[in-house]
Order: sequence, then structure tokens, then C-alpha cells
Amino acid sequence: MYLKNFEPSRWPVGNPETGYLNTDGSPTKTVILNQNRSNPGKNRYWNWDFDKRPEEEFYNIKKDPECLQNLINETAYKKKIIALRGQLFAELKQQQDPRMFGNGSVFEKYPPTEGKDFYKQFTEGKKQKTGWVNADDYETDTRIINKR
Repeated sequence: MYLKNFEPSRWPVGNPETGYLNTDGSPTKTVILNQNRSNPGKNRYWNWDFDKRPEEEFYNIKKDPECLQNLINETAYKKKIIALRGQLFAELKQQQDPRMFGNGSVFEKYPPTEGKDFYKQFTEGKKQKTGWVNADDYETDTRIINKR
């Protein structure tokens, strides 16, 4: 499986300071976040679940069905990676995906859902309703918030 992350600077499940809002609060999430706070950058579960993703990923899903071992830099898979990347980009071009034509910024111009810019309001200190996450899901460690 080949993955291309067009915006690797983004947090895949939401910004840490907003409580990783794309993941509901749960005992598992709490344990992973608490372990991360004591071992920033060294917790594999946090890395797998919440960390930013690299620009490209490649997994051998027959040997690694959980996709835990990124093989993108393995020379043994270079030809397969090149072929899958080519196939992906060809299909995206055929579908007129704006990122294939230098216009990926169009996605930044869409209005926020329901006319609200949650992140902007959050960073301005405006109270947000986030009842689906736990109060301690919000990250305060700036080493994590400012990562990469």
C-alpha cells in the first residue's frame, strides 16, 4: 500500500492543543496521551495514532496488515513504490485533482463547516463545545504542539 500525504505538516487527527478532536475521548486515548506526556517522541502508540505522517508511506500489507512498518526507504521495494506512485498520480490527474496541477491551495479556500473556523476561534481563546473528547485530551506541552 502506497500513501502520499500532500500536507505532512498537518496533524492527521486534529491539532494537539484542541484535544485531537477527530478521535473521541476514551480510556485508550487517555492512556496513550498520558504516556506521551511523560515520553515525548518516544511513544510508539502515540506516534502511530496521533503524530504527523511522513510525506510518503509504503506498507507490505501481506506481511504487516496493521501497517506499522513504513518501508518507503527500503531499496527492495523501490520499483513497486515508483509504480504505485505513478499509478496514483495518473489516476489523480485523470480525476482532475487540483493538487496535480499546482492548485492544491484551493482546499484552503473552502469556507469552514457551518461558517465557523473552529481552530481560529480556539486559538483566540473562545470557548468551544467539544463534549466528545475528555478535558485532559488537550495538549499543553509546547514540544508536542510545535513539533515539525
